[in-house]
Amino acid sequence: MVDMNRKYLAFHRPSIGEEEIKEVVEVLRSGWLTTGSKTKQFEDKFSEYVGSKHSVAVNSCTSALHLALNAIGLQENDEVILPTMTFAATGEVVTYFNAKPVLVDCEEDTLLIDPSKIEEKISKRTKAIIPVHYGGHACDMDKILEIARNYDLKVIEDAAHSLPTKYKAKMIGTVGNVTCFSFYATKTITTGEGGMACTDDDEFAENMRIMSLHGISKDAWKRYFTEGSWYYEVIEAGYKYNMTDIAAALGLIQLKKCDEFYQRRASIACKYSETLRNLPEIKTPVVRAYGTHAWHLYAIQLNTDVLKINRSQFIEEMKKNGIGCSVHFIPLHLHPFYVKAFGFKPEDFPVSTQVYERVVSLPIYPKMTDEEVEYVMQTIDKIIKNNRN
Repeated sequence: MVDMNRKYLAFHRPSIGEEEIKEVVEVLRSGWLTTGSKTKQFEDKFSEYVGSKHSVAVNSCTSALHLALNAIGLQENDEVILPTMTFAATGEVVTYFNAKPVLVDCEEDTLLIDPSKIEEKISKRTKAIIPVHYGGHACDMDKILEIARNYDLKVIEDAAHSLPTKYKAKMIGTVGNVTCFSFYATKTITTGEGGMACTDDDEFAENMRIMSLHGISKDAWKRYFTEGSWYYEVIEAGYKYNMTDIAAALGLIQLKKCDEFYQRRASIACKYSETLRNLPEIKTPVVRAYGTHAWHLYAIQLNTDVLKINRSQFIEEMKKNGIGCSVHFIPLHLHPFYVKAFGFKPEDFPVSTQVYERVVSLPIYPKMTDEEVEYVMQTIDKIIKNNRN
């Protein structure tokens, strides 16, 4: 039974303060709600923060990935290599072009794409690699970039989880050809819905900017300002992916708090690891020496072979105790669409298939109190001890 005296601990609560509310209200009162000066300011501040030459603000990370693939010239029947252990968006954007997502298994400890299994998937049709920085942990980019150079491939990073993550001395956002971030409600900073595409390539940036707003010639949004003109030209068949100034206003304040949010998540992750690594039935997340971890997710793996309960039952027990958990992710090769379209089978990706059956994401966000963190650990300890074989 749930302790009715204890407030339910949601898997995530966004960290929105009065500063964000004030900034959004100012935009609402300004009379300019859609893409405008606030969006441009957010792009500039984001570039300054991650160190990229260009940042293009859009309405989702999915849009950013789509625009990035369009910018590199992905065509029908081309192939893009990506991990099966990812969210639907990473694969679906490839299918927008009638191109083929080519899946790669993950590493058992980090759940990141296994670089040793990439090269065998490359064909004459391969155009790009999309590494996914799972949970906020950077992939082994040196190995991936070397493969890309050897086969003349582009690297588009899915960094939906990875603000702020460093790979060696570089911020994620400055490593691959294009890096795509998410500002969805559960991400490390949020604009409600939103995303950013970062690149140092001038041509990619211009293409993504034009295509994000109907393929209209550069800075079309200025046509409603005194310095703009009513005249515009559609130079490509584009999309409606632009970010609003309402969202950008929220993002500007969230970005200022990004380091503070990171420190709090890192502190929670440290407490989790210090306690949970003492339970042999649980494998805690691994952090490689080459970089930092943004701790968007704290994903444990259950050793269900020595427990009386499976992963789903563990999550249900957590829920009964008033704690929300989640699963990241159901691998792409297990979804009906990918099975039907590409004939994938569970045994094609044995590591991801096995990991999926035991992975659980615990709550980790700045608004969690020390008491809540302690309660999560105590509850896990109780569930594990009550369900040992």
